Amino acid sequence: MDIPSVDYILDEAAKYNMAIWQVVLKEEQADSGETEEEIRSKLEKAYQVMKDAAMGGISSEMKSVSGLTGGDAAKYYRHYKNRKNMMGSLEAKAMSYSLGTSEYNAAMGIIVAAPTCGSSGILPGVMIAAQEEFGFTDREAVNGWITAGGIGAVIAPRATISGAAGGCQAEVGSAAAMAAAALTHILGGTAQQCADAYAMALANLLGLVCDPVAGLVEVPCVKRNVIGAVNAVSAANMAVAGITSRIPVDEVIDAMGEIGDALPADLRETGLGGLAATPTGRKIARKVTHADP
Repeated sequence: MDIPSVDYILDEAAKYNMAIWQVVLKEEQADSGETEEEIRSKLEKAYQVMKDAAMGGISSEMKSVSGLTGGDAAKYYRHYKNRKNMMGSLEAKAMSYSLGTSEYNAAMGIIVAAPTCGSSGILPGVMIAAQEEFGFTDREAVNGWITAGGIGAVIAPRATISGAAGGCQAEVGSAAAMAAAALTHILGGTAQQCADAYAMALANLLGLVCDPVAGLVEVPCVKRNVIGAVNAVSAANMAVAGITSRIPVDEVIDAMGEIGDALPADLRETGLGGLAATPTGRKIARKVTHADP
């Protein structure tokens, strides 16, 4: 599916009086040759994998092979259920499920890269929580997924979704933006509001570096998924309230790509800078890998 810009999607939506998901679905059908129901069936299966991963993460104390992550999602979910929570139930659930999915990924569980493994908790965390809160069907959820996927498809060729190429802004930032667009659609937002939510969520995380301790997608990656999820909810709430992004979404995407190009290699997934280069980060790396990074 080759979509050159978000502006293209918005133009098509306005021209044919369509929602973003309808424009994207039409493009995907033309590109893949599959029917709408075939595409939906695949997405519904993927969504079930996401649900299983999120629930697996909050219901067990499973640890990653390194022992660096695991058990925090279950801990936070218990905290939320005991009403010891400073946020609303949507945000608290999104935090729990995004953390759970990320820990499940680190423990070698089956997840869906959305758009990457390192950011795999954000979209399911937000969408599962929203479905529980608002009661929409899986079919309606898929409309949100298509919205997210279509706008997200712009970012990979136009900038990057790789932490090694653009830092964590490209992974967690992209996933948060996709989740914000999906949630905005679910909340009844217009195509332009979906784009504004996407732009604001991505702009909020511009410059975020990729500095995995010991080179593993665990610290700080797992907890950054939580920040991405809450950021997505915030951006969607602003968008449906009528708050707009002062910088158009395609320009935000371009800026992310330029910032990623400007980041030094030490801050692009090499495990050589940032938190990975702290004394504690190096100590953890020696313990886990038996070598100094």
